Amino acid sequence: VQLVESGGGLVQAGESLRLSCAASGRTFSSNIMGWFRQAPGKEREFVAAISWSGGTTRNADSVKGRFTISRDNAKNTAYLQMNSLKAEDTAVYYCAARSTGITVMATTPSGYKYWGQGTQVTVSS
Repeated sequence: VQLVESGGGLVQAGESLRLSCAASGRTFSSNIMGWFRQAPGKEREFVAAISWSGGTTRNADSVKGRFTISRDNAKNTAYLQMNSLKAEDTAVYYCAARSTGITVMATTPSGYKYWGQGTQVTVSS
């Protein structure tokens, strides 16, 4: 599985961005998908995850009510809609996929096998 993120950029606090993660391969609909972020000098942290069908999602407390993860299995694409952005959301955002066939969502980077290259999100205050 190869993952390619897009949609990052520079926005002002309070604005919105939507990140996309395009996946290659035939197994996308059987991969738990997740989003992580890493700010300079900090560890990579969990943002959100979504089940195979998209019916179950999980968000980090820091983004609840502001960020929404979704997926379109027909397009092999996962999304992260980010609203009400704050300066502390500034980071490189990574898309990740668990090994094919696993049904349990994970919130640590070690739980994900496949990673994208990351996309920069910068929020100015």
